[in-house]
Amino acid sequence: MRLEKPQTPLRRGWTTGACATAATKAAYTALLTGAFPDPVSITLPKGEQPAFALALEEKGEGWARAGIIKDAGDDPDVTHGAMVIATVRQGGGGVTFKAGEGVGTVTKPGLPLAVGQPAINPVPREMMNAVIEELGGGDVEIEISIPEGEALAKKTWNPRLGIIGGLSILGTTGIVNPFSCAAWIASIHRGVDVARAMGLQHIAGCTGSTSEDAVRAHFKLPLEAMMDMGDFAGGLLKYVRANPVPRVTVGGGFGKMVKLAQGAMDLHSGRSHVDFKWLAERVPHSMQADVLSANTAQQVLEIAGVGLAGQVAQEALAHVKRVLDGASVADVIVVDRSGMIIAYAS
Repeated sequence: MRLEKPQTPLRRGWTTGACATAATKAAYTALLTGAFPDPVSITLPKGEQPAFALALEEKGEGWARAGIIKDAGDDPDVTHGAMVIATVRQGGGGVTFKAGEGVGTVTKPGLPLAVGQPAINPVPREMMNAVIEELGGGDVEIEISIPEGEALAKKTWNPRLGIIGGLSILGTTGIVNPFSCAAWIASIHRGVDVARAMGLQHIAGCTGSTSEDAVRAHFKLPLEAMMDMGDFAGGLLKYVRANPVPRVTVGGGFGKMVKLAQGAMDLHSGRSHVDFKWLAERVPHSMQADVLSANTAQQVLEIAGVGLAGQVAQEALAHVKRVLDGASVADVIVVDRSGMIIAYAS
């Protein structure tokens, strides 16, 4: 996935945590009164009060179930259009949570949930607890399910974070802001947390799948060591500076690594640019005019050859080391479009 700068205002959506909370409120209301509120409204952590239409209503002796179709707005969220279902059952001690179909279970340390817990994050749990209290409290079990969640989870970070069997119920505000850089960076941070908790000695952040495959194969790293850095080099490196691991590798294509070498921390095409004059200063005089007239970094690589990639790797490494400030040993790998490693600086 790559973020593109929107040309028009984009529509916000709702997190899985907000949908699960609304479904829980509807189900518990039906359990207590026999009637489902439709639409059902909830209060989000910052005070907003959205209303959700119900897509599923079922009840029986001692239980009730409600489902809501997640609307992620204009965000490219894999869970957009998925049904989030809450089944509320009477009994137990206080409010307890259960992972239903398509909701994962935590199997590795480093996340804000204990191993063995359903992957329902703390803020959504607080929101669901709040709606139970709002309706009078009680001893209830809340089971959250997403029927297609196990398949959808394969498109997320969950497998490498050790969340098995489905999706996570996420959200800190209840709101999905389209193309959220913060959400991506938060995922990078959680990946580092899991790697540290597992005691991994070497992690890698790459700009895309081609460089990730090359770096992972080169070092024979486990999947959990691979941070989906994307364009957010700063999001990875600054977090590692504060939360060190012994070794970190940064990998990417030539153009992205040029921008890193030039000092950019956000490598997205809409937020940083290749400086061709900078590149021209690093090639023989006979090539400089061609470099200055090039349209892309790839063209410059074709003009100058892989020797320039080696210089870029060294200068990118110097910038990485400045950001890490001694927290970790670092190296940089540059790959070509076929996934071949063309430069390595250590």
